[in-house]
Amino acid sequence: MFKIKHIAIKEVRHILRDPRSLIIAILMPIMMTLLYGYAINLDIKNIKLAVIDFDKSSDSRSFISSLYNSGYFTYPDQECNINNPEGVLKSGKAAGIIIIRQGFAKALIDGSDYELGLSVDAADANTASATASYSNMILQKFLQSRLPYGMEIPGVVISTQILYNPDLKSSHFFVPGLIAVILMMISALLTSITIAREKETGTMEQLLTAPVTPHQIIAGKVIPYIGLAFLDGILVLAFAVFHFGVPFMGSALLLLLFGFIYITAALSIGILISTLVKTQQLAMTAAQLVTVLPSVMLSGFIFEIKNMPIVLQYVSRIIPARYFLEIIRGIMLKDSAINVLWIESLFLIILTFVLLTIATKRFKLKIG
Repeated sequence: MFKIKHIAIKEVRHILRDPRSLIIAILMPIMMTLLYGYAINLDIKNIKLAVIDFDKSSDSRSFISSLYNSGYFTYPDQECNINNPEGVLKSGKAAGIIIIRQGFAKALIDGSDYELGLSVDAADANTASATASYSNMILQKFLQSRLPYGMEIPGVVISTQILYNPDLKSSHFFVPGLIAVILMMISALLTSITIAREKETGTMEQLLTAPVTPHQIIAGKVIPYIGLAFLDGILVLAFAVFHFGVPFMGSALLLLLFGFIYITAALSIGILISTLVKTQQLAMTAAQLVTVLPSVMLSGFIFEIKNMPIVLQYVSRIIPARYFLEIIRGIMLKDSAINVLWIESLFLIILTFVLLTIATKRFKLKIG
């Protein structure tokens, strides 16, 4: 521990003496948060919709077919539990639930007033708005298709309940995702630069002649950046909560735990990049290419993974940001616990372990 402490102190001094690292670590997260938080506002298609049919009539089945044959909705990832319908929303397996109470077929015949229930997960404001809009449009077309020309449409309407983001703010969906993107970029970028700097300036050879092991070198190099990455995460989280008004509904301790695991994955990528390049410039370029583009484009941050080509859907499974995005959005917006997020948590832990193992062995082999 004494040797690791001195390596870590040396690295802290490097950070303080290098204004580029401080600019990357402090100013870039703020700029990205403001830029993406205000600028990103996209539509979503192929919305996962669950339906609970209590009417069980030919008319209700016909309406359900209209929903799924419209091209706007797809079946949910799991069946909706009648006793806990919101569970499918909280787990992210569906974006909305339509409840058809008894009396639907009767209302179509006698024109009486009738309300269909619609609950939407408004953590993604665009998806929530689209779900409500498409549902109403399909209902109106369904009603019109059943009536002779000139007859009045029955008093059948959809009553919408908006969950998790009642104001339908896009920033509530995108800004938490920024934390995942920024932590991945900053952690990998700074770690790759620091080791590349040692090689570029020739000080790596001096470090290797000291009585320290490769594990101690890695630990001493990485520990300061773990702290810096946590500072970035807290900084962006503060912007999300206090500037953009994003609610924080879940456990801060659980988020810190998975934040540490996620940062470890990002740092492992940085170490791996540092073994492949010799200069800081190449390290910066490689880190941005390997972390920023996949984390933004293939993680579900902007584009729905299910809408991607099959090949890219498989590629997205090795992107750590994909799993941390689900975790941070679930904790912040839905108060999701580990029993809901355990699949994403397990994949993130496995992926982090694999990346850390590969990076460590590659680093030991390179310096050996």
